[in-house]
Formats: sequence, structure tokens, C-alpha cells
Amino acid sequence: MNTQSTRQRTQGRETDTQRQGFFLWPYHRSLKTGPGRLRVGNSGFALFRLLMGLTLLALTFPLVIRAQEVDDTIRIKTRVVFLDALVKDKKTNTPVSNLSTENFEVLDNGKPRNISYFTREGQARKPLAMVLILDIRDNGAGRFLKRAEIIKAMESELAKLPPGDEVAIMAMDIGEDERRFWLTEFTNDRSKIASALAQVQKICERKDEALLTQTQTTAAESQTTAAGEQVNGKAVVETETIKGKNGAVVTRATLSDGTVNVKRVNKDGDVTIELGDIYDMAAAVKDATKKTQELRPNSQASIVWISDGIAPIFFEDRDATEQILIRNNVIFNSLTVELRTLFKFLLPVGKPIAGWLGLSLYGSAKYLAQQSGGEAVKVGRVKDYSAGLSRVIGNLTARYSLGFALAEDETDDGRLHSLEVRVQAKDEKGKKRKLLVSSRQGYYMSSAIPRDATTRAQ
Repeated sequence: MNTQSTRQRTQGRETDTQRQGFFLWPYHRSLKTGPGRLRVGNSGFALFRLLMGLTLLALTFPLVIRAQEVDDTIRIKTRVVFLDALVKDKKTNTPVSNLSTENFEVLDNGKPRNISYFTREGQARKPLAMVLILDIRDNGAGRFLKRAEIIKAMESELAKLPPGDEVAIMAMDIGEDERRFWLTEFTNDRSKIASALAQVQKICERKDEALLTQTQTTAAESQTTAAGEQVNGKAVVETETIKGKNGAVVTRATLSDGTVNVKRVNKDGDVTIELGDIYDMAAAVKDATKKTQELRPNSQASIVWISDGIAPIFFEDRDATEQILIRNNVIFNSLTVELRTLFKFLLPVGKPIAGWLGLSLYGSAKYLAQQSGGEAVKVGRVKDYSAGLSRVIGNLTARYSLGFALAEDETDDGRLHSLEVRVQAKDEKGKKRKLLVSSRQGYYMSSAIPRDATTRAQ
């Protein structure tokens, strides 16, 4: 049960107590501190009110207890799988917002589920907690993000967000100097968003090194405070082992400054590649998801990855990143800029070599968007950034929220359950509409039953 629901139940109990208090007031007035002693006031009417109050309490108390027991049973045993679905008209590519529960069918591993929760655009929805991850490499999106007109276009679109929706912005450089820093925490303040984007432009231009140093120092200080240790010491704070389907093993050691050492060993035990002090897509998604879950647990988490599509990532890391997105119900989106001509020429040659090493060079952003139900948009011209970001935001806010309850005897099997959302609707002439549906492709069943939540979004 969420905080608001808990508050409502608490308020409900307080109201019941106040109503009972009207009858029990003489009882409290006549009760003394001695053990087992009860003294009634001199007024006969007070005694009458006391007896009536006790009688009513005796009659209603079992009902209150039974209601509480039923409520607790629901609170403990109910688990719900939530997913958001975007429905668009195939011809116009515009969101469709007038559908009802009867138009939807949710398949869990091919078997239909009974939809027990349903909301659509215009009804109550979770506020957005959107993280923009900007790849500021000179050879990547940085060459576009240094242009004032593009920054202004993005700023204008973000300013249109409703008051409840918030944005956090991370800048990262996966070139020579591996680093990342948060330009702003979650906010809907237009001035803070504009200031953060202005820093992106200056950093990309490399005209203000003092600003870059100051930004990194601020980020380092905040991380030191959070982690409680020196960032420059580069101590290992977390080690993660990821086993791939083909027998390969990837070990990720996260350092105290946020960078990662990554080593991949194939099924024969040979080290295929080892990377040190990097900050890659996997690390960025993990950090963004963790921040959103900690700071905005009741919001709909979304990531917008802005890069040129070149994001070297081990296939095992990509699968683990997909799991993080699905487990936390995070919608991944991407704005992909045009590749440089040299990269376009080298990509056909580099992809087979990278594949032999277990690396995905290009296309992982689009893959993660498809798996999590997000959008992958290509951008190039100035107006593309405005239109692309508008499309992503519009598709996030125009989604249907669906949910189905898990039975008590459904236990966690540790596997990814495939999800499929089907939609059928007719137009004004009674003909079947051609619709496109985007939603996350699976979920992991939860075995843990939350104590303070009626339902748990998985």
C-alpha cells in the first residue's frame, strides 16, 4: 500500500475513534488510575451514556476487528504486476487515448490475464521522473549539443512538462576522460533546467574549463557525502558478476568515483577483453535507475538516452541492463544523432570483430527501448530535437496503465515472464482499426511480499 493509501486508512481509523469517543467520554472521565478500579460520576445521565457507549462498543468492536483482519489479508497477500502501454494509430502514428479495458488483452507467457487495474490519459497517472543522459563526446552527441539552438529547443520542450513531472540531467563522456556528473537533481523549475542545459553547451565547447572543474568538484563532494569515503581513493565499493547465456562471465567492479572496471571471460576461461576506469551505458542506466527509485519511488521512471548510437557494451551487460529496466519498470527512450561519416564506414568492419569479443557496438539503445516499451527516435536537424523530445514526452504521458494480480500460489521462479499486450478496436464505421502497441516485454515475479504496500509494481 502506498503512503497516500496508508494515510487514508489511518485517517479512517482516527475518524472511527472520534465517533466512538462521543460515547466513551464519561468512561474516560470516571476511570481512575488504580488497577481494576472504575468509578462512575454522580450524574445518572452520565451512567446511562456510559452503559450505552459500552454496549455500542461491544456490538461494533468485532466488526472493526473483522474489517481490520480482512484489510490486513489484502495488504499482505496481494501482488500486482503493472505495465504501461502506448497505443498509436498505425497510419497517423498518433497516440490513441479513448480506449477502455475491454479493448485490451494482456498475455503472460502466452496465457491471458484478468486486467484488474486500468487508467488512461486524462485519469490519475503517476508523475514522471525523467532522467536525461547526455553523451557529450565530441564525436558523439556533443558536437550537436554545443549548438545554442538545439539546447534552446530541448529547453522549450522540457518547459512544457506538467507541474508534477520532473527532470534530472546527467552528462557523461565515454571518450578519453571517463567521467559523469549530475547537472541537476529532479526538478520542474524551468530556470534550473535551463541552467543545466546551458552548462552542457559550455562543456561541449570546452570554453570554460573552470566550470567543468567546478561541476566535477561539486559532484565529487556530493558523492563523497553519500558514500562516506574519499572519491580519489578509488576503492572498490561494489563487485558484480554477470553470467551470460553462452557461458561467458563479466565482472564489474564499481569504484568510489563511479567509474567501473570491466572484465569478460569466455566459456573457456580466457579473458577476451578488460576495460579499466570506464563509465558506460550499463553504469549510467544503473545509476539513473537507483537515483529514481531512491528519490522518486512513486513516480513513473523514464530514461532518455541522447547519443550517436555508438555505445560499446558487452552482451551480458546489455542483458543485465534490460533486467534492471524491467524489474524497476523503467521506460528507456533514446534520441540518436547521425553517425560521423568515418564511423559509418568503419562500422561494418568493426561489428564482426566486436561481436567476436562479446561486444555490441551499435543498436543497444534501440534494443533497450523496444524491450522496455520506450521510443527510439533519430534526430539530426534542430527541429528534430524539439520534435523528438516532444514525441518521447507525449508518448510517456499518453500511456495506459494496466495491472493484473498474482495468485497466492504463484511463486517466484526467477525467470523472465514474457508479456504481450494486444489491442482491438473499431473505428466509427465499425471497421477494425490498425493499431501499434508499445509496452515492456516481460517482468520478474516478486517473491517478497511488502509489509506496507497493498500492491507492488514489478
